[in-house]
Amino acid sequence: MVSFEMNDRKKIGLGLTGFGIFFSFLGIIFFFDKGLLAIGNILFVSGVTLTIGLKSTMQFFMKQSNFKGTISFGVGFFILIIGWPILGMIIELYGFIILFSGFWPTLAVFIQKIPVLGWLVEQPYIRSLFDRYRGKRVPV
Repeated sequence: MVSFEMNDRKKIGLGLTGFGIFFSFLGIIFFFDKGLLAIGNILFVSGVTLTIGLKSTMQFFMKQSNFKGTISFGVGFFILIIGWPILGMIIELYGFIILFSGFWPTLAVFIQKIPVLGWLVEQPYIRSLFDRYRGKRVPV
């Protein structure tokens, strides 16, 4: 059973996840700085672990349907660490998309409710992309 209670551990986990995304963004802005990217990855994974718990994190990453994404994310992180940040980030991005593809529809609904981004998402071309992803038939 998943608890939606927000305790201190979950707050710290969300903060670490946010900092992980921020450091990864900074690493990309600073021409794929491998130090910032590595720190971002470590903070992101540790934040997710604190937010949902160690057992749930292990179940998520070791699930059969997520195994390809887990391997890609890990290999991308290793390649980033050994000194090829652009290739590592490309492989990590592929793994990230595979791992979190189940959350995209929820994210799409959330983005549509944000004032400025919601207006942008409601534009016809972008809306057709969201509808196509959700499985609705859209004429091409």
